[in-house]
Amino acid sequence: MYRDVSSCNTYDYGDAVYWDARYLQEAGSFDWYQRYAALRPFVRKFISTSASILMVGCGNAVMSEDMIKDGYEDIMNIDISSVAIDIMRRKYQFIPQLKYMQMDVKDMSFFPDEKFGAVVDKGTLDSLMCGTDAPISAAQMLGEVSRLLKPGGVYLLITYGDPKVRMPHLMRSSYNWKITLFIIPRPGFERPEGCSTPEKSYLEPVPLTDKGLLSPSFIMEDPDSHFIYVCQKMDDPNLNNAAPYPLNTNVL
Repeated sequence: MYRDVSSCNTYDYGDAVYWDARYLQEAGSFDWYQRYAALRPFVRKFISTSASILMVGCGNAVMSEDMIKDGYEDIMNIDISSVAIDIMRRKYQFIPQLKYMQMDVKDMSFFPDEKFGAVVDKGTLDSLMCGTDAPISAAQMLGEVSRLLKPGGVYLLITYGDPKVRMPHLMRSSYNWKITLFIIPRPGFERPEGCSTPEKSYLEPVPLTDKGLLSPSFIMEDPDSHFIYVCQKMDDPNLNNAAPYPLNTNVL
């Protein structure tokens, strides 16, 4: 379990100083990886609109706003950057369903155990994996996520990390998570003309080996796909091998 060297540049994405400077320089909003429209089937399937939700590493993204427009009622947004939090507090000061706090995901002791029904992470674990002491930082964050989830709650992780580099962090027995994987292409991806392989539905969970890895025969149409890990906290250790939830288009 190492730092994501191949996917990182010289910036320390786990450092508040970097993010403060970035948010001071860049105006407007920015959503990492995928917009809510693409993630909506998964969010609606696995997270109730009445759930208390924690959005980690919210930055200046509009995903939380989009979720409120879609009927979600209570989203606590946190970020390590005080600059981002100040911007978002002012922007959404008249939307009581959205709350903002400056906080380090490695220490969320402000919140009591089992506070949230869902935790949404779009690139925050990835940022820590590009920082110094990446494995330690990841373990600290995921331990806090597990602590904050209610039994039955879901950690929805959207990441560039494939199972080979993410499952070793997610499969710790102390978390007691039942993990289901989905893979979706990057925005704007188009299948090559004349592609002979059957088109896959990204609403179908991807089978994993006993070690939590992709099958050697699995073919990923878009090499830059994003991975969605649905990690459900089980209150009975014997349930974490239950069959994955089916997804269908009635949540679109």
